Amino acid sequence: MTEHGGKKARAPLQIRGIVPIIPTPFRKDEEVDWENLRALVEFACASGACGLCLPAYASEFYKLTEEERRRTIAEAVEQVAGRILVVGQVNALSAKLAREAALNAQRSGVDAVSVSTPRLFPLRDRDIFRYFDQILNAIDIPLVIQDFNPGGPTLNPQFIANLHKTHPHFRYVKLEEPLMAFKVQAILDRTAGEVGVLEGWGGMYMLELIPAGICGVMPSLGVADILAYVFRLTEQGSKGEAYEIFRSVLPQITFSLQNVELLHRTEKALLWARGIMKTPVVREAKLELDHHDLEHIQFLNNEILTTLDRLKLPRNPGSPSIAAES
Repeated sequence: MTEHGGKKARAPLQIRGIVPIIPTPFRKDEEVDWENLRALVEFACASGACGLCLPAYASEFYKLTEEERRRTIAEAVEQVAGRILVVGQVNALSAKLAREAALNAQRSGVDAVSVSTPRLFPLRDRDIFRYFDQILNAIDIPLVIQDFNPGGPTLNPQFIANLHKTHPHFRYVKLEEPLMAFKVQAILDRTAGEVGVLEGWGGMYMLELIPAGICGVMPSLGVADILAYVFRLTEQGSKGEAYEIFRSVLPQITFSLQNVELLHRTEKALLWARGIMKTPVVREAKLELDHHDLEHIQFLNNEILTTLDRLKLPRNPGSPSIAAES
């Protein structure tokens, strides 16, 4: 490896597979449970994932203080200890704040930084380009751009190619939209395969997009091991077998993605049922559910537990059950 900026340059980052989002565990007083965060990270390492990402939307990042965001990244890097990749998410509408947070994440030792496209108000491509240009000028590790804009435009392949040409360490884009196989292929063509495409949205579209060329999926943590199995089977050409497994988790994914706050409730209930999360607490403001919703969450999550047992996958491969501690 060569020297860069006074330290050894890292080997090129290669994402291939599942990169789950780590939820933020809270105690009953809504303070972050740092010990439980390490248990969640440990599960990600044991799940067959190639990496993890935090604190993102599924981490309730928008409810965390800046210090809590920094610490979640630092705790994850320390716990992972190089076993899998760590992607630090640093969303901010201000380029100045995003740039500072990205630098802090780089100093913490993450393998890559992820930043969401600022879309609170409509911006033109040249404005978005300027935003990411400032961030990329500040860091020298790979950047993952998350572009989530339901019902609106997302970054086009030419924009992605131009930004990568200017900043080769812009290496990945996470897209969360339907019918995007053609877009995946266009991005790979225009960047000569140097910008990988990650699918978000819970992994809902992964079966159709793996053959199209996506390099990975960024789903919720609770089904990461099952989706890692599905990803491997699909890549090996066993799509029929992958489908039989995938359809057992898809109803839970579809239900939870109706609302981000519903996702938190569903995801944390599953992780609690698996003995990985101590308490399924969601920090206020949160979505209050009626008994019909809660009963359906339990039904869907029980189906996932049944699938784990059928596949002989451990419910908590990282440590003994902790559900009794809640």
